Amino acid sequence: MATKIRLQRHGRKGYAFYSIVIADVRAPRDGKFTEKIGTYNPNTNPATVDLKFDRALYWVEVGAQPTDTVRNILSHEGVYMMKHLRGGVKKGAFDEAAAEAKFAAWKAGKQKGLLTLEAKIAADKKAAEAAKMAAEKKANEETAKKVAEKKAALRAAEAEAVAETVAEATEGETTETPAEA
Repeated sequence: MATKIRLQRHGRKGYAFYSIVIADVRAPRDGKFTEKIGTYNPNTNPATVDLKFDRALYWVEVGAQPTDTVRNILSHEGVYMMKHLRGGVKKGAFDEAAAEAKFAAWKAGKQKGLLTLEAKIAADKKAAEAAKMAAEKKANEETAKKVAEKKAALRAAEAEAVAETVAEATEGETTETPAEA
C-alpha cells in the first residue's frame, strides 16, 4: 500500500484548520486515514504546528510521501534534518550522541530565529501604534485649532454685533437728544 502524508481540512469557510494525517494515496483529501500525526493552523502569525515528531519521523523513514505543504512543515519542524542525521549514523560518519548534539544545536538556532522574529513583530506593532497615536494627536490638535478659530470668529462677530447695537443706540440717543434740546 502506497502511503501519503497529507493535510485534511477542517474549520469553517475562510478559516481553514488542518490535520496532518497518514493516508492511502487513493483516499480522498478528507476521507479515510491511517493515523493522525499532528495539526497545522495557518491562521496564526507565525503558523501553529503541533506534530508528533517521532511518528512523523517513522513514517518518513518507511517511505510515506508527503505533499508539498506537508514537506515544508516537516522540514521546518526538523523531521528531515533528523532523518539526514540518522542516515549519517547508519553510514558511520558520526555516532548517535553527535547526531543528537547537531540536532539540538539546529533546534536552538531555529528557536532563536523565531524569538527574534516575534520580537521584531512586536516592535513593529508597537512602532505602528505609536505612529498612529502621533497622527491622531496631530489630527486632534488641528481640529482643536479649527474649533478655536471658529469660536474666536463667533466671538468677534458677537462683539461686532454688540458694538453695532451700542453704536446704533448711542447714535439714536445723540440724534434724539439734540432734537429735544
